[in-house]
Amino acid sequence: MRSCRRRARARWSVKRALVTGGSGGVGAAICRQIAAGGVHVIVHAHHNLAGAERIAAGIRAAGGGAETTHFDVADGRATVAALEPLLQGGAIQIVVNNAGIYEDANMAGMSAEQWRRVIAVSLDGFFNVTQPLLLPMLRTRWGRIVNISSVAGVIGNRGQTNYAAAKAGLHGATKSLAMEVASRGVTVNAVAPGIIESRAAAAFSAEQIAAMVPMQRAGTPDEVASLVAFLVSDAASYISGQIISINGAMA
Repeated sequence: MRSCRRRARARWSVKRALVTGGSGGVGAAICRQIAAGGVHVIVHAHHNLAGAERIAAGIRAAGGGAETTHFDVADGRATVAALEPLLQGGAIQIVVNNAGIYEDANMAGMSAEQWRRVIAVSLDGFFNVTQPLLLPMLRTRWGRIVNISSVAGVIGNRGQTNYAAAKAGLHGATKSLAMEVASRGVTVNAVAPGIIESRAAAAFSAEQIAAMVPMQRAGTPDEVASLVAFLVSDAASYISGQIISINGAMA
């Protein structure tokens, strides 16, 4: 009987993390690095559930714990419906809001739908995912929330007024929420990557990247993931309300 209780306590003591947009390059790297730290990772996807399943399977094959979930972060009702069964297993104490989309266009030619969709995924998605998880997290008196932003939210970028607006809004939300939850042992930070190796970055030549980035190279998903993994660890317990750039000295 005592051994059963010990196993039960061990099972419930494992922290759980939800990584939205976990099927993408940066999201996948974040999932793997957090899982390597002994956290059970819930890999989220919207359109690419098969990709999320492959990432979760890889984590399990490496000896970690992982599962998947599938919903549109821009849809508040669908998000709550998907999170409710996950919360039946206990609080989700680590949230990485990584989901985001691009709908690039110069402002003069940008449609209202391009504006709304980008705001809905990056900014509304932050609220839709984080708000239902807050009270259970606060009750445990330990939590980590990391919002994946962008250099565009810090210095702007041509053709991305919608994306920059969403990410800059996320910065304000990060700082405000950090103040609200600080007394409960919960930290809230944002990570703002610059040019990171991805399909989007492949549009730039090595010469273009060298001209834009003082370090003269693109960053890697693993470099972003290492920063996130640190921020969700116990070692980062006094870091909160910060917008941390990882961009090769771009700004």
